Amino acid sequence: MLISNMEIIPGRKIQQHYGLVQGSSVRAKHVGRDIMAGLKNLSGGELKGYTELLHESREEAVERMKQQAEAIGANAILNVRFSTSSVAQGAAEIYVYG
Repeated sequence: MLISNMEIIPGRKIQQHYGLVQGSSVRAKHVGRDIMAGLKNLSGGELKGYTELLHESREEAVERMKQQAEAIGANAILNVRFSTSSVAQGAAEIYVYG
C-alpha cells in the first residue's frame, strides 16, 4: 500500500478515486508514565514514555486506515494528514485520513 502526504505521485496516474479513508486510535495515559513524566518535567527533556505512546497510536491509526483502503480495493492513499484531539482528561485521539 502506497501512502503519501502528497496529492499526486510523480510518474503515477490516479485511475479511480474511492473516497476518504480514515483510522483512529484513542489512548489514555499510563500511571507509571505519568509519574516518570512528572519527574522529567522538573529536569526537562523528552518524555520518552509519551513519545512511545504517541508512536504506537499513530501506527495503529495508520494500520486501521490501510485496512479500510484495502477493503474498498484501493492500492494507495494520498494526501494523508494526522490530527489529534483530547477526548477526555488523560486521553487523546490520533486521527489519520487520506
